Amino acid sequence: MYKKILVAYNGTPESLSALHECIHMNPPPSTEVHLLAVVQLSPHGMAGGYAPEIAFTTEREMMEQELERGRTLMAAAGLNVVPHLQLGEPVEVIGALADVLGIDLIIVGHSRHKALAMRWWRGSMDALLIERVKASILVAVRC
Repeated sequence: MYKKILVAYNGTPESLSALHECIHMNPPPSTEVHLLAVVQLSPHGMAGGYAPEIAFTTEREMMEQELERGRTLMAAAGLNVVPHLQLGEPVEVIGALADVLGIDLIIVGHSRHKALAMRWWRGSMDALLIERVKASILVAVRC
């Protein structure tokens, strides 16, 4: 059984699938469950190294609300969850947090609207993440 689980969550239906997959696993109370939301600024807003403060604040507030929704859902299922909100590129943030926390399993969501093989070959988060982390990765597929 996994001792430390990290669920990538941003409020999308795909990430909700990842959250539900963790709940369905029904990890024992001794398992550390970490719920991570990443605030990713668009490249357009960061031109010249400048990110408009209002865009960052709005995105951060929305992600804080989503993170709390996810934490609430998991807590209602009896899981003790440690929420994390970080700024950056999702793959790098997930990888760095997984390293720091010694995560055994990372759960991410995926949509059936794109073929998984195409996502892996085109440099999607799934493919990049598998190269970046030492943990097992569970891809929760949204039907």
